[in-house]
Amino acid sequence: ELFVQYLATYSYKHGRGKEKNALTYSDLSHTAEECETFQFLADILPKKILASKYLKMLEKEKRDGEVGEDDEEDEEEEEEDE
Repeated sequence: ELFVQYLATYSYKHGRGKEKNALTYSDLSHTAEECETFQFLADILPKKILASKYLKMLEKEKRDGEVGEDDEEDEEEEEEDE
């Protein structure tokens, strides 16, 4: 309970909460990303992104992964030939 209170207070003070007089998700995610104390929360409180951007990221990772796998297979075949 005290931890959540500290996280909320810290995020409010260091975010845009004072301007809006409210604590937002983006304040929490920014705190998790920027403050070393809260780094372990970065996976739990990621920055919001549009679904379209997320899908593009997945496609890129998939293409890069396929290229990386092909390279690994080629290297294994070369080692077997030697």
